[in-house]
Amino acid sequence: MRLDIEQLTVRGIVEDITLHASDEVVGIVGPNGSGKSTTLRCVYRALTPDSGAVLVDGRNVAGRKDLARELSALTQESQVEFDFTVAEVVEMGRLPHARSPSRDRALVADALATVDVTHLASRSFLSLSGGERQRVLIARAIAQQPRVLVLDEPTNHLDIRHQLDVLALVRRLGVTVLTVLHDLNLAASYCDRLYVLDEGRLVASGTPAEVLVPELLAQVFHITAHIVRHPTSGAPQLLFDQEVVA
Repeated sequence: MRLDIEQLTVRGIVEDITLHASDEVVGIVGPNGSGKSTTLRCVYRALTPDSGAVLVDGRNVAGRKDLARELSALTQESQVEFDFTVAEVVEMGRLPHARSPSRDRALVADALATVDVTHLASRSFLSLSGGERQRVLIARAIAQQPRVLVLDEPTNHLDIRHQLDVLALVRRLGVTVLTVLHDLNLAASYCDRLYVLDEGRLVASGTPAEVLVPELLAQVFHITAHIVRHPTSGAPQLLFDQEVVA
């Protein structure tokens, strides 16, 4: 499914952002305060832009009552405040769909197994560690069976093994994924294309190899980086100097 962001503007935060994703993993990267999360919030309708549009399969997301059947979001604000079990939290992902108890149970079980939290199914969500909660929320998004998946820092709180597991899983889902990632090496390894934001503007886009070059990294992130190729995947990987570029 195709996701299009067309000339998106939220005054004072982002200006004239245009990006496209279709059956691929697209990453948004940039320094803190560059407008990454604001852009995502417009996609999943937590924020209404001042101008521009977000289209899913050519249809504007504004006012769509059926959007939750096609788009799922894992946000930095995702919270469960009540004492639900892990299985109940994941089952919330089925709410946008017509209920079928046997099918819902099967999809919940599959989602739990996919993110390696089956053993937590009967635990209270509030009793979990930050990393465990993050995996459960990802399972909830998977159980929703979206065709577009929006992820704001999905590797937050995860140890390195589960960071790699989650991003590999995201790639295997075969849906359109738009994600914000702070870790540039993870973005280079798991994203098909990257969009770079700086001070609310789009400054570069392309494959990781095209975007993650020393000149742009110095300009946007104020760092000196050396680019090497991963010995097995061939993805560009960054080695950073300690000196900060003025």
